Amino acid sequence: MRKKIGLILGAVLLLTAMLAGCGKAPADSAASNQPVAETTAAAGNLVVKMLNVGQGDAILIQTPEQTVLIDTSDLDERDKLRRELKKAGVTKLDKVILTHPHADHIGGMEVVLKEFDVKEVYDNGMPSTSKIYLNYMKQLKAKGIAHKALKAGEVVDFGGGASFHVYAPTESHQQEGCQKGYKHDPNNESVVGKLVFGEFAMMFTGDAEKKEEEPIVGGFGNELKAQVLKAGHHGSKTSSSKDFLRAVQPETALISCGEGNDYGHPHKETMKKYKALHLKIFETDKNGTITVSTDGKTYTVTPEQGGEQ
Repeated sequence: MRKKIGLILGAVLLLTAMLAGCGKAPADSAASNQPVAETTAAAGNLVVKMLNVGQGDAILIQTPEQTVLIDTSDLDERDKLRRELKKAGVTKLDKVILTHPHADHIGGMEVVLKEFDVKEVYDNGMPSTSKIYLNYMKQLKAKGIAHKALKAGEVVDFGGGASFHVYAPTESHQQEGCQKGYKHDPNNESVVGKLVFGEFAMMFTGDAEKKEEEPIVGGFGNELKAQVLKAGHHGSKTSSSKDFLRAVQPETALISCGEGNDYGHPHKETMKKYKALHLKIFETDKNGTITVSTDGKTYTVTPEQGGEQ
């Protein structure tokens, strides 16, 4: 009998999470009026920190008005995430954006929701049956935290003149992803968008591969130019296609990966492309946390250790 009740409760929880993932959860407007968090960014400046969290992604954005975290590292890197956030002086997070539900991008959500005051959470609007995903959706509901699915064409206000322009996934892709029997490809359902602050721009790619890059270039090619590129999929050869790089025209590439990782990231094929374009390349496995600072006109990249690769 207990087993039967447990199965019923599990099914209810999964259905609730899937409906929320398909855009049924409470959603605030992209331009939020929520109280802003404390930030260590100097007045008039914007700071982006690619945190050193091993084989995963966690990128902190501190605008003059808000603090935003894009992805939350892996389950076994939660202590690193906690340490890096506290080192950056973070106590509150106005927004958390989860690019897709793989463990190395959402694994730290339990820590984030338990130890920091989170105002809003955004994701790709795709349902998932992973335990990590179901748990954080349950926590959002319990805490009454606003949740919204991002889609191509939207612009999210990060405060202080900073904004995030979303290029993927499309609304039609989200609708397909909510159909019964749809086969998900989480990497190619990643939230992809560009942070804009004055004349400065940085492209955020999640784990998007060539399959997702192609329609982005086709739909937004003239809008993609950015000085800094967050390397797709930890520098994998499946990402950073020539057409995508040609559209973005980056000067600098930042790669988040773990030292001696089992995947061989960043792949030599990707590094070859970057070097052929004479990009300045920084890697968390070699440089530690990488800090980008900008006044909206010029920008600087400061590695915690070492120099460009």
